Amino acid sequence: MRTLTRPTSLVAALALAVAATGSSAASAQAPTTPPDVDPSTGGGTVTNAQPVGGSALQLLSNERTLSRWAHPARLADIYQRHSGRSLRVARLRFFTEDGFPEVYLLLSRWTSPAGKEWVRIRIPKRPNGRTGWIPREALGPFNVVRTQLIVNRKTLRATLYERGRAIWSARIGIGALGTPTPGGKFWIREKFRFKDTPIYGTHALGTAAYAPTLSDWPNGGVVGLHGTNQPELIPGRPSHGCVRIRNDEIARLYRLIPLGTPLLIR
Repeated sequence: MRTLTRPTSLVAALALAVAATGSSAASAQAPTTPPDVDPSTGGGTVTNAQPVGGSALQLLSNERTLSRWAHPARLADIYQRHSGRSLRVARLRFFTEDGFPEVYLLLSRWTSPAGKEWVRIRIPKRPNGRTGWIPREALGPFNVVRTQLIVNRKTLRATLYERGRAIWSARIGIGALGTPTPGGKFWIREKFRFKDTPIYGTHALGTAAYAPTLSDWPNGGVVGLHGTNQPELIPGRPSHGCVRIRNDEIARLYRLIPLGTPLLIR
């Protein structure tokens, strides 16, 4: 069941855009910089380069105050190491389960002595927490975010940080004991606006976390942060894995948080 405000024609247009250029209209929801440009300096290469045996390893994201993400430019295999001869662990895909352009969080970049560039990414797929390497040319332009969302399952509170400073916080509902909200490092892949769907409120965020069992997200499995028609259950543990937030608070979070924002579920 999907009652989204975006038209079907937009999905088709996005498919063409992602396949051709590796970017899409959805990237307008997050600030964009040219590839390899550090916005803190206004130019130059990514910081923290370290030589490794004649090659260079560069940090792309600290997943707190500076992170980078990208849409795929083409379909490609994801490898266990930065080599096409290593074990294949997954494959890039253009779209999420809900039909939005897929978002990959970028961790680091390795350049071989011959100049071949590889990027280590987080993989949005079960089991949670997997990473792998892909050739740099398989990704579109890098996008930069300086936000981090932390969900604390003990205090039942979510907090959004920008450049390390809290800019939003709210009490939440999480998964019940039999359908827990998984912990780990994830990121925001989708931004929804619902219409006439009270159970999810008016706004929602799709993440790269997958529940151990089917969640209460429309397609099941993916953990979402969404509104609710039962605000009296917050704070608490009423869900099937998703994170529930009061409607007025999720609406504000929707406005503040860009795509690609790292998500830490403690």
